[in-house]
Amino acid sequence: MAASLASTDAKRANHGIGIVTHSGTHHADEALAVHLLRKLPRFASEPLTRTRDAALIDRATIVVDVGATYEPEKWRFDHHQRGFDEVFDGAHGTKLSSAGLVWKHFGKEILAAHLTLAQTDATVDLLHVKLYDDFVEAIDGIDNGIPLYADLPAEVRPAYRSKTDLSSRIAHLNPSWNETLPADPEARQRDQDERFERASTLAGTEFFDRVDYAYRSWLPARRLVEAAMDASKATPRLVVFDSYVGWKDHLFTLEAERNLDDASNTLYVVYPDEAGKWRVQAVPKTPESFASRKALPEPWRGVRDDELSSKTGIPGCIFVHQSGFIGGNATKEGALKMAHDALAFTA
Repeated sequence: MAASLASTDAKRANHGIGIVTHSGTHHADEALAVHLLRKLPRFASEPLTRTRDAALIDRATIVVDVGATYEPEKWRFDHHQRGFDEVFDGAHGTKLSSAGLVWKHFGKEILAAHLTLAQTDATVDLLHVKLYDDFVEAIDGIDNGIPLYADLPAEVRPAYRSKTDLSSRIAHLNPSWNETLPADPEARQRDQDERFERASTLAGTEFFDRVDYAYRSWLPARRLVEAAMDASKATPRLVVFDSYVGWKDHLFTLEAERNLDDASNTLYVVYPDEAGKWRVQAVPKTPESFASRKALPEPWRGVRDDELSSKTGIPGCIFVHQSGFIGGNATKEGALKMAHDALAFTA
């Protein structure tokens, strides 16, 4: 869709009044949507108009979060109208806000421009979904009033409140209820627009910081995990890293992409720690779980040093956590032996 939008009436940008979103109280979704659009060359120099005037909206080059119309071919991207139920793709169920709409239709083009890649590069496809999952979807959910846990009983209350998410921080850039605002309508509009620009810069700066992190850190880690999984085919339930890498989320994602089942999923990961020792870690049942797929053997748990080496028959043992989720050894060979013995262990 993005490619077709890029070629739709290319002369239109010369005839409209620029980017239009609504005036008044600003929100995270249109603040991010406007910043994203400004990353594209054809919108970068377009002026921004914040209005609810239907005549001005109709004259816009592109409209986000106002106008009661979702027509991608006309560059109209509102989500408030009755019957709107657009989602990012078939794997996502969260109704889109203006941020999600812009990211859905222009995200690949934005990534390609920001990272200097071809839109056809597989990295662009991967990061398009990654950034939606990690950043944009939460903004969509909050703006549309979608609870994180829709099926919880009404009487269930969280242990604490968190109001430090991006949507909350952007909301706090609006005027407070008892703040004195300019009496002159034009001055008041300028004040609102200045606040919006601060909000849009905040949203966009954090978003592209996340893009850069994903490209420079998350993506190389994924490649290392993928290579380690490929190298472990002789012992598919054990993955070994020669240097530490954030592996957990990648491991689960790659297992799902490879259609691995419970009988072939990884049980242990071996890697060096920051002190030059080696760790053997049991893979959790889910990325957020404290329970392991197969914890290290119960007789080893809570035992340390020489006592542990004596009990296991493996030199160089340092410890095994009392829950069995992780253990340590002075050498790579020792950690690998611990992992192999744990694979063979039956209670």
